[in-house]
Amino acid sequence: MAKRYWLMKSEPDVYSWDDLVKQGEGTWDGVRNHRAKNNLASMKKGDRAFFYHSNIGLEIVGIVEISVAGITDPTDETGKWAAVKVKPVRKLDRPVTLKQIKATPELAEMEIIKQSRLSVAEVFPEEWKLILAMAKKS
Repeated sequence: MAKRYWLMKSEPDVYSWDDLVKQGEGTWDGVRNHRAKNNLASMKKGDRAFFYHSNIGLEIVGIVEISVAGITDPTDETGKWAAVKVKPVRKLDRPVTLKQIKATPELAEMEIIKQSRLSVAEVFPEEWKLILAMAKKS
């Protein structure tokens, strides 16, 4: 089965890229949106995700790998919400901002654009490649 790609938002003053790097592995929990929950539940070990700083920065700053998939959110007493564990892969050479994404016609259909409040979104392979290319441009 082909690897899938995602985008995971976190407020950097709550849980930042640097926090994840310090930990080495983190649990992506606390998601209380049904579409985001379904995205978390669809993740498989080895999938990759962009780490996006929301509210402050509004930019993709790094790449993480799903290290453990299919777990129940430890912050949820009902047992109905999903979580995954992630490990940092690498920081992007330069961040890709939401403004840049919105200004790129080929990214207009991204889930992050269509559903801006979604904290865990799917990213299609062609979108993934384009964003990686944008992170390399000067």
